[in-house]
Amino acid sequence: MSNAVVFFLFLITISHRVIFTNSHSEIVLPSQHHRDSLTSSSCPAPDPDLYYRPVIGILTHPGDGATGRLSNATDVSNIPASYVKFVEAAGARVIPLISTEPPETLLKKLELVNGVLFTGGWAKEGLYFENVKAIFKKALEKYDAGDYFPVYGICLGFELISMIISEDNNILEAFAARNEASSLQFVENTNIEGSVFQRFPPDLLKKMSTDCLAMQNHRCGISPSRLLGNEKLSSFFEILTTCTDENDKVYVSTVRARKYPVTGFQWHPEKNAFEWGSAKVPHTEDAIRVTQHIANFLVSEARKSLNRPVARKVLDNLIYNYKPTYGGKAGKGYDEVYLFE
Repeated sequence: MSNAVVFFLFLITISHRVIFTNSHSEIVLPSQHHRDSLTSSSCPAPDPDLYYRPVIGILTHPGDGATGRLSNATDVSNIPASYVKFVEAAGARVIPLISTEPPETLLKKLELVNGVLFTGGWAKEGLYFENVKAIFKKALEKYDAGDYFPVYGICLGFELISMIISEDNNILEAFAARNEASSLQFVENTNIEGSVFQRFPPDLLKKMSTDCLAMQNHRCGISPSRLLGNEKLSSFFEILTTCTDENDKVYVSTVRARKYPVTGFQWHPEKNAFEWGSAKVPHTEDAIRVTQHIANFLVSEARKSLNRPVARKVLDNLIYNYKPTYGGKAGKGYDEVYLFE
């Protein structure tokens, strides 16, 4: 190789190094700012008023979640795993509130959790309804006594809360909204500050009103006129969104309590990310963002709880002590359920 060629390659190498050095020197990572003044204790301390190990209680629903295909036991109850994953994805753990246990046992377990979720399902009477009523009443008492105790009612959960608050077991109406995704229509001039929608980015809020991002799967519900016409319900709840069923009948789809940290959904925010049995469940990136924001709000509310349960008792009762059952192949049920007999 000639000297001229060697010298030319040398110049190219030097120029590349200069270019790389100059371009690299313009990139300054956050950690490089004021390096000399940084110490290992520079990270801000967690908010002492918040609890960063929250636990959510989920009440089990009668049956196996698959119309007897997984278990025919008369005392079996279940929690669809999608609700458990929904809570865990937002940074909380789950304790099952087993609906066949004595009421005193259920209420004692409430001392181990920082909030409660009532799932979808079908049971509207009997022991299950009485347990929902007792737990919901206790949740409100906790708040009135000074503890922040959030409640989520999803689909059936919201329906049962409406029956309890109105003191009318016939308050619900028939709607045709089975196995379909829909948009959400925000009530005009509604204030979302402090609500489940507060942290939604503007683009996602807009898409929720135009795109089918909310999974619906119910035959019952309540119309805005009936909710507003019931003094007990209208004084307790504020309507945030509505939806329209297959027959163009409008029903209430999202509410928040005026005083208490209670949020009700007639739709299923947990399904978008965790249920695959129906082709109608939306799985777009925006649909998954909806699931994440709804879950994040519940857990952010639970972190405000003053309850600091005994760690050993929490570990003894966590959902991790149970094994989920794969039910997807059984059909017409959930992809995965926890069974309690």
